[in-house]
Amino acid sequence: MSTTSRWRNAVLLAAPIAVLVSLAGPQAALAASPTVGTLSLSAAAEVPQVPQVPAPTTRRAIGATSVHLVDKARHDPWRADAASRELMATLWYPAQSPRGEHGEQLPYVSPEVSSALFGTPAVSEVRTGVKARTVPAPGRHPVVVLSPGYGYSRTSLTALAEDLAARGYVVAALDHTYETVVQFPDGRVETCLICDQVDDRRAAEVTRSRAKDISFLIDKLTAPGPGLVRGLQVDRSRIGAAGHSIGGASAIEAMSEDRRIRAAANLDGDFFAPLPADGLARPVLLLGAQRHAGRPATANWDETWQRLTGWKRWLDLPEAGHLSFCDMHWLVDSLGVRDQLPPDTTPEQYGTIKGDRALAATRAYLGAFFDRHLLNRPSRLLDGPSTAFPEVRFAK
Repeated sequence: MSTTSRWRNAVLLAAPIAVLVSLAGPQAALAASPTVGTLSLSAAAEVPQVPQVPAPTTRRAIGATSVHLVDKARHDPWRADAASRELMATLWYPAQSPRGEHGEQLPYVSPEVSSALFGTPAVSEVRTGVKARTVPAPGRHPVVVLSPGYGYSRTSLTALAEDLAARGYVVAALDHTYETVVQFPDGRVETCLICDQVDDRRAAEVTRSRAKDISFLIDKLTAPGPGLVRGLQVDRSRIGAAGHSIGGASAIEAMSEDRRIRAAANLDGDFFAPLPADGLARPVLLLGAQRHAGRPATANWDETWQRLTGWKRWLDLPEAGHLSFCDMHWLVDSLGVRDQLPPDTTPEQYGTIKGDRALAATRAYLGAFFDRHLLNRPSRLLDGPSTAFPEVRFAK
């Protein structure tokens, strides 16, 4: 399968995943849309309880808030009549305990974004691990910026973000406007303008544009003054970036252009914009699915691998799929609807691994990577195969 097909199929699967409307019950699902893609919603499995984002591996209170950013120095690359580049981001952060013994858990996504992405507001019923009215914990915290897959919302990286925040990081996930559904504070909802324009040239443009988005967000996070969240302090010398799919390639591209980023991780993202000829000497983690010897997807990483001249690891989950590194996999499994997905794309996008197991591995290795390179906390997990995660292969 070509590299373009790999990430294009992930975009096209966003619509069939609308089977998540089963959260609202069969009648509500049928009222919203009788069929989506190749799935019959009338056959959707009944869910015994509303799914919740899997709890972080570290027990620590975390907070979250959304921020609206406007880059007045840059025109939007995808909409000619937009005077400036507008972005939305969610910030997760270590927090003091919420007021009251039981703080309200914040929703996974708004009803409006849920409706636009999945065809129903029902996915907004999913709960996160973040409690309302949380105050940032004192001290300066390292930063990790996250970029989602093409066509996917920043909420698709919620499980990873919550885990990193519980480990002590400020995590900022971006919505790249007009590349997904984005809701702004005034209630306006913008949809994807370029999701039907999928080829390698456009993918390279997206990668470079996202790198600029990431750097602009870092500008705002590290600017002098009160900051984006009252009381939240960041360590300007400890900044990392990561992303899923093309968001992962964009994180590496951002690091190649922005010296403030000390380490970057790519979660199964194909490369479309070549790195500089003199290479990239800062730490890089490549964590992929089915990217071992003899697999077509391996070739895309080989050229970039040669240009990574600093600390680097190439890890593979041969039983995982392209969507195993974001929330779509554990959501599908928690709803019991994997057998209703298109059979011709399911092996590549979900593999055979369980979603919770793929999430555990992704959290562990991504956390170990940033702990080592941002906090100078070496972990044996990155030194070789682990009995705790036998699914993970050290490809290179």
